[in-house]
Amino acid sequence: MICKQGTFASHIIILNKGLLKSFLESNNENLILQIFAPINIIGLASLHEGTSVFHHSVQAYIDSEVSLVEINALREVIKNNGSFANKMISTLAEQKIITSGRFFCLTKKQTYGRLADVLLCLSNRIYKSHKFPLQLSRRDFAELSGMSIESIARILTKFKTDGLIELTNDTLEILDYDTLSLISQKG
Repeated sequence: MICKQGTFASHIIILNKGLLKSFLESNNENLILQIFAPINIIGLASLHEGTSVFHHSVQAYIDSEVSLVEINALREVIKNNGSFANKMISTLAEQKIITSGRFFCLTKKQTYGRLADVLLCLSNRIYKSHKFPLQLSRRDFAELSGMSIESIARILTKFKTDGLIELTNDTLEILDYDTLSLISQKG
C-alpha cells in the first residue's frame, strides 16, 4: 500500500518503476479509478488548496519504485514556474479524462463492452503492446470493470473461444484487436 484514502497528504507520488492502481474504498469493495505505468504522477488532486488528504488509495500490483515529492515544495515550484505549472495542469486534465471515460464505461456499457474496454486500456495505455504479462488477478479485473469474478472468468473464456484473445497463466494476447474494439465501442 502506497497511500490510504483519507490519510494526510504530505506528498505526491511519482511512479518510476512498476504498476500501481488508484482506487476508492467502501466497506469491503473497491472501485479502481486508474492504473498507472511508469513514469506517472499520482495524487495531484491533493494539491488543491484546503485539501490535506488523499482522496483515493494507491497500491502496487507488482514490485514498484516510487519517489515522494513534498507537497508544499511542489506547490512552490508550480507558483514560480509557469511552464512546469502548465505540465501539471495537462497531467491533471489527462487523468480527469481517463477517469471520466472509466465512469462512462462502468455506467453505460454492458459486461462484454466493459471487459473489452479494460483489455484495450491495458494494451494501449499501460503495456503498449497486444501481448502483455498477466499481472492482474481476476479480482483486479472485477474491480476494474465493476463485475463479479465469475463474470470475468466467463467472459474471458468466451473471448478466448471466439479467438479474440489468447490467455495463458502469465500472458494475455489480443488476437483480434478490431473485433475487441468494436465490442468496446458498442458496449
